[in-house]
Amino acid sequence: MTIASVPRHRSGSDVSPLLTLADFAQHARGELPSDVWDFIAGGAGRERTLVANEAAFETVRLRPRALPGVEEADTSVRVLGTRWDAPVGIAPVAYHELAHPDGELATARAAGSLGLPLVVSTFASRRLEEVAAAAAAPLWLQLYCFRDEATTLDLARRAAASGYQALVLTTDTPFTGRRLRDLRNGFRIPDHITPANLGATAAVGAAAPGAHSRLLFDRCADWSTVARLRAESGLPVLAKGVLTACDAEAAVDAGVAGIVVSNHGGRQLDGAPATLEVLPEVVAAVRGRCPVLLDGGIRTGADILVALALGARAVFVGRPALYALAVDGESGVHRMLALLTEELAETMVLTGHATPDTVGPDVLLPPRGPYPDWSQG
Repeated sequence: MTIASVPRHRSGSDVSPLLTLADFAQHARGELPSDVWDFIAGGAGRERTLVANEAAFETVRLRPRALPGVEEADTSVRVLGTRWDAPVGIAPVAYHELAHPDGELATARAAGSLGLPLVVSTFASRRLEEVAAAAAAPLWLQLYCFRDEATTLDLARRAAASGYQALVLTTDTPFTGRRLRDLRNGFRIPDHITPANLGATAAVGAAAPGAHSRLLFDRCADWSTVARLRAESGLPVLAKGVLTACDAEAAVDAGVAGIVVSNHGGRQLDGAPATLEVLPEVVAAVRGRCPVLLDGGIRTGADILVALALGARAVFVGRPALYALAVDGESGVHRMLALLTEELAETMVLTGHATPDTVGPDVLLPPRGPYPDWSQG
């Protein structure tokens, strides 16, 4: 088996112009060891779902407005009663220290400087209390259901005590998907990077990401977990990993405060649909009873607008945050998030929307083919 090496880093002055999120990814590939790149960039199986997440946005066409009459767009939104400066945040991704020594501290500082949220992974490489001290914007904590329920509940209580505003329960991972790049590389997390928020028992085997989940995660967990997490922490609980109307109904019935339409970035069930494809189905099932959010495939501000038009309240990006970290640490993440926000503002003006609250399906050219009629969303 191979052990990932330490990434190289350039100073900000050495970074050539970064005009798209694809530029960040290209630069990051040159900064990261090949096995770390594969761990971050790869997906499950033949990576059909990984590819589909981005490809789904390529099928959508926007309807510009003539003489839109919008001088400047206000990108801010309110989610669970809290203002975000734009409808975009950082999705939970494990081990930020793989991309930069400052890890989640750099990510939290960058997101906070722009008034944008960060969802901290259970498998973060920094303690959640440290991340809270570095943050200046909403923090949520992502949780798995561990066989040792005390581990899950202890994390929930620590999040509440540290000022986190919500818990995000991952619902699609009874164990991690078969990720062929990691298997071929014999990938292991370097010894100096650890799951900082887990005790010795729960951290056993975490250096081998594909194996630890089969030892640690509770395959028998059900929707009753939502109530227990809420009771232990006093925090709202969102369900992440919902892709169908029936699961959306079950989540709402269980009392979730929100739903994140997610396929784990294509890293779980290969062949699952792109998140954008099923967003209208989930939004229709929820019927406005809680906010619906989305991750997977967001690479431009226009992508954010498309997700809003189909009913998402906000979106999250995962891999782009680690790519930006690898390129230029905290400054890189700040630039990446600022770029997305600027692109969104420009797209809003060109489609005639002063705020995200007015964006609806009329901004999209209805697709032809087997997809839902978004114009009826």
